[in-house]
Amino acid sequence: MENEKADAVRTHSDEFHAERTHPDQTHSGRTHSDESHTERTQTDRTYPKRTDTDRTYTAGEQGDRDDRLAACRRAYAERIAGLAGIASGSEIAAALATIPRERFVGPAPWRSAPSRDHAQSVSDDAAALYQDIVVSLGAGRGLNNGQPSLHAMCLNALGVRKGEGAVQVGAGTGYYTAMLAMLVGETGRVDAYEIEPELAERARANLAEFAQVTVHCRNGTQGPLPDCDVLYVNAAAAEPLAVWLDALRPEGRLLFPLEPEDEGGAMLLVTRKTDGAWAARFLCGVQFVACAGAQDAQAGRALKAAFQRGNTRHVRWLHRSGQPDESCWCAGRGWWLGT
Repeated sequence: MENEKADAVRTHSDEFHAERTHPDQTHSGRTHSDESHTERTQTDRTYPKRTDTDRTYTAGEQGDRDDRLAACRRAYAERIAGLAGIASGSEIAAALATIPRERFVGPAPWRSAPSRDHAQSVSDDAAALYQDIVVSLGAGRGLNNGQPSLHAMCLNALGVRKGEGAVQVGAGTGYYTAMLAMLVGETGRVDAYEIEPELAERARANLAEFAQVTVHCRNGTQGPLPDCDVLYVNAAAAEPLAVWLDALRPEGRLLFPLEPEDEGGAMLLVTRKTDGAWAARFLCGVQFVACAGAQDAQAGRALKAAFQRGNTRHVRWLHRSGQPDESCWCAGRGWWLGT
């Protein structure tokens, strides 16, 4: 899912670094299977209106409210882009400025999770959603709509382009799926997997206008998965699953939270090179909810020990065969990460 633990946020640590920044905090993510440019940006897309509460607005009040929320989204997009280290004029920022977050997080009141920069809060004002906060989806089990700066940074690292095929494991209610849909455009395709039936049904309704999106209510750790250029996982896995790696086309990118269950970890970006090699690097520290079907006790113990040893910034390759050598950072069954 796109969801995260209620108490989890992107963790900034000097041990982890993105392309342009050296974060020292951890981002939040969810535990379960959870979200380039075009010739024109899609900021003129229209969405059905949704009231914050049961109150009925007059036409004038509704127009004023819509204008206020549009201004909030524009300011939010610029702020999140800055936190994520991406250009305020990027396609990702345009999507943040366009997509109504309130449509994807259920009816008011909305509850946010506490983080280093934000206190826990409850609000029936949709403007409160346009901060870098984790918002409860109200489905129980600690499932939330994840931290925007984390997902913006991740989508930027994935380099999603128009016309590409994307797979998302852990779609939640579809907020970051909608961003993926805007990034791949009408000529692309997004297959979104959500294991929770209630959330999958909400995602289908929220994403109905995106013809390029298909929501699958099933576990995204089981094959077959469609061949894709981008595979974005929003729940913690203790190892890079073969089903995810095998779905990647040449130069395809997999990004997922590599972490033991109930422990901190980091976002790992893996690229399938045309020569058969698998490039890999860590982006930042995170803590997500565990991905059903992607946790293994033995792999988790090895991973926990590897993170405790550090040296994550020197990881460069994922190996799927051969014996680990002196460059090995962590080894599992049928894979190992090397520096």
